[in-house]
Amino acid sequence: MTAVLGTIALVAGCANHSASSSVYTYGQAQREQIVRTGTVEAVRPVTIQTDESSGMGGLAGGAMGGVAGSAIGGGRGSILGAIGGTVLGALAGNAVENRMGKSQGLEITVKLDNGETRVIAQEADVPISVGQRVRLISGNGPTRVAPL
Repeated sequence: MTAVLGTIALVAGCANHSASSSVYTYGQAQREQIVRTGTVEAVRPVTIQTDESSGMGGLAGGAMGGVAGSAIGGGRGSILGAIGGTVLGALAGNAVENRMGKSQGLEITVKLDNGETRVIAQEADVPISVGQRVRLISGNGPTRVAPL
């Protein structure tokens, strides 16, 4: 039980990456940025996947599967149950981590007022539609699309 609680605490403490236009890291806060305005020409749904896998899903799943599997039988059966539970738990935990590392996003094409065109992908947490006037906020980090 202690191993399971420790694993859950470890997983909960992992960094959470965000591609939201509304989320700033501590290092991005209080920094001057450039604002350009334009009109949305196209919006396409995309999936955003984090490029980092911590391995914590597999580790946590393996630990929980091993603990659960060791409760099966006694002696040799308990050992085989722990091994099988660890393998199956690790596979399941890895699959869950991969699914959790994805979010729904938008690929937004913006025609700037100066005539240039830009495309930015970000999480679909702010409604953006074709014809909408938007701000592109950039400099010292990612470029964000935000409604005017």
